[in-house]
Amino acid sequence: MKTLLAITAFAAITSIASAETLLEDDFSLQTLPARRAMRGEWAFKENTAICTQDDALYREHKNHGPIIFYTLGYQDATIRMSYKAEAAKSVVFTCNNDRGHVFRFVSSDKGTTIRAYPADSPDHTSVELARGPALKSGEWTDLEVAISGSKVTLKIGKDFAQTVEHPGISAAKTNLSIGFAFGTFSVKGVKVVKP
Repeated sequence: MKTLLAITAFAAITSIASAETLLEDDFSLQTLPARRAMRGEWAFKENTAICTQDDALYREHKNHGPIIFYTLGYQDATIRMSYKAEAAKSVVFTCNNDRGHVFRFVSSDKGTTIRAYPADSPDHTSVELARGPALKSGEWTDLEVAISGSKVTLKIGKDFAQTVEHPGISAAKTNLSIGFAFGTFSVKGVKVVKP
């Protein structure tokens, strides 16, 4: 029994040690080469990025709210962060490549839609893969997006975890983003790890 426990512990340590950190943003710095905070006045304080939507900027950007982009090449990765939306109508997480969106979820008070974007679609039409929980206002929500080949395991908060699959998800990606529409949004602890 002791030998089995020792082997299990060694395997867990080896697994953790072999994971490569591709990106880590604790928002202790005002600027980070990989980070682009756009379409709003983002503040970085107390290890948190925070922004309140400016309605004029929202209209100027064709009804798109503030967003943080990370320029990052990856294919399989686990992305973690925590966010808090206050009076926001939606929160949007997206993985992109040079041709556009690869994987996305949009959370609102009506629920979360989880989508893939087929590479062979001439008009870049998305495919709904699943639905998830409604956006919770005013509380911190942990997020984990684990991409492995054509599968994504999405964890939102403590109560939702689902694996979805689509061939388009396996595409090489060049960035990821988290954004919102209306209200105030905070994000902290962004980390991307390669398995």
